[in-house]
Amino acid sequence: MKLMAVTDDMQSVRDLASKIIGIKDKIDIVQIREKTKTAQEIITLLQYMEEGGVKKDKIILNDRLDIALLMGISSVHLPEKGLPVKMVKQNFPHIRVGRSVHSYEGAKKAERDGADYVLYGHCFETNSKKGKTPNGIQPILEMKEELRIPVYAIGGITLNKIDTLQQVKADGIAVMSGIFSAEKPFTSTKQYYEAINHESKI
Repeated sequence: MKLMAVTDDMQSVRDLASKIIGIKDKIDIVQIREKTKTAQEIITLLQYMEEGGVKKDKIILNDRLDIALLMGISSVHLPEKGLPVKMVKQNFPHIRVGRSVHSYEGAKKAERDGADYVLYGHCFETNSKKGKTPNGIQPILEMKEELRIPVYAIGGITLNKIDTLQQVKADGIAVMSGIFSAEKPFTSTKQYYEAINHESKI
């Protein structure tokens, strides 16, 4: 199981870069999901990250194909209502493309369109989706039976949920507030890292 850290669009470029650099050795992937930042701010963030030793192959840019192409980032993540996966793959076959999905049907379509992985959620109650009923984890079982591409889980994933997600064979978890809103991001990330690796060995 892999650990994806998803940025929360609530921090300055310099603070965010510092946090990502601090946790880079305990995560498999960092998804830069900074919807309110300008293109220039995201480019500056990527430059800080590169200076801090964050490898480009660990970085996924959310919804910013333009910046990915400009900065040599080989992975983009597309929202469910974002750019069409099929068009991106046809025009830029070297780009690894992920898609946010909220159902088995959405995941199946993403795979048909050429997505390299899906990010399914939200799995559990989460503050970022207050008042919205979680989609649960049952669809992950169906996805794992039918899909050939990796399935990542997102939404309300606390340390005590990891065992459940291991049982439904999710390929990875995506964590936002559990890392970036934590008082000590490195300590929190290390706890997720250790929980995943402990559960994997059982």
